[in-house]
Amino acid sequence: MSLPHPPADDTSYRTLIDGTLEAVVVHREGKLIYVNLAAIRMLGAQSAHELLGKPILELIHPDFHQMVMARVGAMSAQLPTAPLQEEQIVRLDGATIDVEVQSTLIDYAGSAAIQVAIRDITLQKARQRRLEQSAHFDVLTGLPNRALLSDRLQQAMAGAQRSGRRLAVVFLDLDGFKAINDNHGHEAGDRMLLAASASMKQALRDGDSLARLGGDEFVAVLLDLGDVAASEPMLNRLLSAVAQPLLLEGHALQVSASLGVTFYPQAQEVAADQLLRQADQAMYQAKLSGKNRFRVFDGELDRSVREHHEKVQRIRSALIRNEFVLHYQPTVNLRTGAIVGAETLVRWQHPQRGLLQPGEFLPLIENHVLAVELGEWVIDRALSQVAQWQAAGLDMPISVKVGNRQLQQADFAERLGALLAAHPEVAPSRLQLEMLEGSSIDEMAVASRVIEACNGLGVGFALGRFGVESYSLSHLLRLPVKRLKIDQSFLREMMRGPDNLALLEGVIGLASAFRCEITADGVETTDQVAKLLQLDCDLGQGYGIARPMPADEMPGWVAAWRSGPTWGTLAAGRRDDDSLLYARVEHRAWITAMGNHLRGEREMAPALDHQQCHFGQWLRRDGMARYGTQSAFAQATELHQRSHTLAATLCALQTQGQRADALAGLPELQALSDALFEQLKALV
Repeated sequence: MSLPHPPADDTSYRTLIDGTLEAVVVHREGKLIYVNLAAIRMLGAQSAHELLGKPILELIHPDFHQMVMARVGAMSAQLPTAPLQEEQIVRLDGATIDVEVQSTLIDYAGSAAIQVAIRDITLQKARQRRLEQSAHFDVLTGLPNRALLSDRLQQAMAGAQRSGRRLAVVFLDLDGFKAINDNHGHEAGDRMLLAASASMKQALRDGDSLARLGGDEFVAVLLDLGDVAASEPMLNRLLSAVAQPLLLEGHALQVSASLGVTFYPQAQEVAADQLLRQADQAMYQAKLSGKNRFRVFDGELDRSVREHHEKVQRIRSALIRNEFVLHYQPTVNLRTGAIVGAETLVRWQHPQRGLLQPGEFLPLIENHVLAVELGEWVIDRALSQVAQWQAAGLDMPISVKVGNRQLQQADFAERLGALLAAHPEVAPSRLQLEMLEGSSIDEMAVASRVIEACNGLGVGFALGRFGVESYSLSHLLRLPVKRLKIDQSFLREMMRGPDNLALLEGVIGLASAFRCEITADGVETTDQVAKLLQLDCDLGQGYGIARPMPADEMPGWVAAWRSGPTWGTLAAGRRDDDSLLYARVEHRAWITAMGNHLRGEREMAPALDHQQCHFGQWLRRDGMARYGTQSAFAQATELHQRSHTLAATLCALQTQGQRADALAGLPELQALSDALFEQLKALV
């Protein structure tokens, strides 16, 4: 931020500075004596008269002003300028904007004054805050994630040592959540997670923390406890909070929680991750005891627990008996339809329970040496499968997930080299390894060296679940990976509201800034494909392309594969169609909010005036300017008005106590919305 050296004559100074694009104000003894045109606009004034004579303290943060005033006496001809600093300014309308400011001591109209150059960085700071939010907070619930929980727990442990008071770490797992997902769908599951999160947070005291580790697992940290018994009322409140029923489409959905509790300080020093493991083990005991209860960690009991050991041994037996099988899910170029590879997924063909998903057995061996053995078995079998496909004329590169325990092995690269040597017909470049879980900063240094060694073998690495796992930003800086997989949660959420869509743009933009190849996981709809192509994310996998399949089905799928029927036109999508896509998202969000209101799950109805909702504003502004001559636009406008008219009628019925009649009108409202979306598709 630099300005011309000001002349001593104030008339010449104004002529020089008025025409600059940089906002500039001058104050003497704390009061404004000059503002240029750019500053007038930035501060929300109509003229300079609204600002002249105002105390600078009303605009710029007082701490900064006091620092500048303290330096004025020390400024000299050799050092007339204070360092550049980020601050906040309050506009005349009360809005606060983020700025960069730099103060300079000048001669104005014959005496000393302070010139302040100001640059608006509000948008940059907002983008930075969104990225920081995604790195430290759970995307769905907004609660702290594992990374932020670790920081807060370590701070709480240090505070407990100083105060001599106890803290409790509570591991919570929802009982019956999987059944809701299976029977009512993932959207119902997400809403249950949101409701449970809000209820639990409300049940805690100020100062206590609640975090989501992933899935239906949460951790609460309860502070300032006099003794163990002091935690019981709060634990019971958490159980009651989770058990609150959720009314969804006429169904009362309900879960309970199994809680495991451990306390700190303990007789022997323990680390934060040990406390989490203790609480997790206690939670498991609560599950075994019948669920919907809490259990306190018992070190003696922990050493005597046999069931977990038996399950691990059963997994080892399954590996020996060759009960594990591999399935493969193709990855394609969304723009061209070309098949670029397949992800390897392990399944357990259990002799009694049938085909088991990895979530039912991998977590049991997550921190066990058996995870390394199973991981190496997967790589070996996958390389064998590539060789078989090659012999049949099918060239199919594969990716294999690698767990943190396996990756941290000191001889990982050597063992990988031995597996590659056992399959000389497969080029190492046909194998890509995908890191699974977030690693600590110390572990990342080890992982970085391992990845470098594997790159030397010709094997590439990808970073999975980017934007969700802990320390994702640090991963990009510290790990030599050139491929990223965006977690499916971003795609699932992106069409539910404009903020989610903007967050996806930020994540893809961050990955692109590091010149990484990006694969989107969880592709299911053409809307998702369209937006991904507009954002230059060309690679994707998901149920919209193909479900995971056994190896013997892959050749037939490849022979029959054709890219989606509209993908060719989607690839030509323009970024200037973004306003239409955002408008569609806004209307979908309005329909969802209206349904929630009529079902009693939302207190306030969304905008009933068709001109006041976000979509109505788009119709009058951007929509009319760009598509106003098309007949589809006129039909869309009519359908939008009819939707609002019907919504107002349904809300009136609900107000009159006729909720059943109001709910009966929801299918008609959805049908109008579907017809509206068809007209919007016709616009492009």
